[in-house]
Amino acid sequence: MLSVVWFAEDMTPSVPLLLGHRGTPRLHHENTLVGFEEARRRGLDGVELDVRRAACGTLVVHHDARLPDGRDIARLSFRALAPHPVPTLAEVGAWAAETGVFLNIELKYERARPDDRAARTVDLVRRLGLTKRVIVSSFNPWVLASARAAGPEVPRGLLLEPSTGRSLRLAVFVASRLDAHALHPHFSLVTPDLVRAARTRGWAVNAWTVNDAQEVARLTALGVDGLIGDVPEVLLTARARTPRATDPR
Repeated sequence: MLSVVWFAEDMTPSVPLLLGHRGTPRLHHENTLVGFEEARRRGLDGVELDVRRAACGTLVVHHDARLPDGRDIARLSFRALAPHPVPTLAEVGAWAAETGVFLNIELKYERARPDDRAARTVDLVRRLGLTKRVIVSSFNPWVLASARAAGPEVPRGLLLEPSTGRSLRLAVFVASRLDAHALHPHFSLVTPDLVRAARTRGWAVNAWTVNDAQEVARLTALGVDGLIGDVPEVLLTARARTPRATDPR
């Protein structure tokens, strides 16, 4: 089984870790247990998912701040989320502990200053014994700082999007201040310079959202550590190019 060294120490994996972006969103509703299980069944190493906080304090797995019917998750109890298929983070964590998959847990936020979701996520990861198969990520440095304070041993990745991630110097500065273990750039931001900067500092590079086989080939050639995408068959082309030395499941 691959472990946390994949994120921080072993920077030359034989093939990137392959994670379903919100599960298998082109086959099943995103961020649902059925979609996550489909990603595993199709041969991916794990999934990327999003965490929000319901008004009652329950940590739930959902990308948008609002439900499709327009209601604000942060103002609703978990029971009020029905009939939408919104799992709790605890349910997804239990599934990961049972199946041995990897999780990239993105912590969403409604305001700049973090609430208790980072600390409670770290606590859940610890209780379920998932520390070596989880990385916590966010676009918000304050959220990652909160995760670091709660559990410095749980790997953290700084997310970079095209609109704000063009400055490699700034990204490196922020990630360094956060003691990050990885950069999580949009695939369009991944360049030899970015990979070189990460390697110099012992960071992994996990790219999102990779849905084109040519991009899989380019990123694999650059030596990225993880690929996150919507289409399992596209991600799996990475294995056809570079045999995996270790089965992570």
